[in-house]
Amino acid sequence: MRFRKYHGLGNDYLVMEEGALSPARVVEVCDRHRGLGSDGILEMLPSTVADVGLRIWNPDGTIAEKSGNGLRIFARWMVEHMEGPDDLSVELLCGIVRCQVDGEMVTVQMGKASFDPAQIPATEELIFSPKLVGEAMLPITAVGLGNPHCVVFLGADLDGLPWRDWGQALENNPLFPNRVNVQFARVIDRRTIEARIWERGAGETSASGSSSCAIAAAAVKLEYCEGTITVMMPGGALEVTVGADFSLILRGPVAYVGELSCPG
Repeated sequence: MRFRKYHGLGNDYLVMEEGALSPARVVEVCDRHRGLGSDGILEMLPSTVADVGLRIWNPDGTIAEKSGNGLRIFARWMVEHMEGPDDLSVELLCGIVRCQVDGEMVTVQMGKASFDPAQIPATEELIFSPKLVGEAMLPITAVGLGNPHCVVFLGADLDGLPWRDWGQALENNPLFPNRVNVQFARVIDRRTIEARIWERGAGETSASGSSSCAIAAAAVKLEYCEGTITVMMPGGALEVTVGADFSLILRGPVAYVGELSCPG
C-alpha cells in the first residue's frame, strides 16, 4: 500500500495512492506506534457529479462525512500528483464542495452551517443550552456542516480545564445519535477565537478545519463575532469567513510530509 502524507497545522492525513482499505486495515495503518500513523486516510473515488469523489476514513475505521483539513490536503494532492485543476469540485457523502489551491494555501467552500437538530443530527435544538457533563454544567451549541459538531464557549483558560474528559463524554452523548465532534472555545475579540479540538473517532487533534467552521458559525450565531474570524488552535490558525446566510469559507496552509508505504 502506498500513501502520501500531508498535514494541516499538525492534523495529518494519508492520501491513499495504491492498495485497498477495510475498517480494520485503516485502524492498523493509522496506529502511531505500529502503523504509519495519521489522523485519518483520504481515499479517492470516481464521481459522475464532480471532478472527483472522496472517502474520508477516521483512524478508528469509521467514515467521516466531511473534513475541512482533509479536503484541503486532498485538493493539494490532486494538483501536485494527479494533475488536477487548482479549482476543483469534490463529492463527499454529504454533498459537493469546491476547493481552490494556491501553492501551500488552500481554500474550501464548506457550505452552510445549520442549527436545525434534524440536520446535525441532535435530539433537540441546542443553542447555548446548559447540559451536565460529568460534574460540570456546560453551555452547548450544536452545529451541522454535513457532519455533526458541538461547540462549548468558555470564559476560562482552556488548558486549565478537563476539556479532554468533557470531549470524550460529549462525543458519545445520547444527544447526538451519530456521535459528535467537540470544540472548546474562548472568544478573544470580535475576530479571534482560541480553541481546543476533540474529534469524533480521532480524539484530541492539533487543529481541525470543519471544527474551526463550526466554532466560527456558532460565534456569529451567538453574536460574539462577525465576518472573517481567525481560529487559533495548538497547531496554528485557520481563517473562516461566515456569510449572512451562514455560508462558510475556510482558508489555511497545507504542508507535504512525504511518501510512505506498508505491506498491502
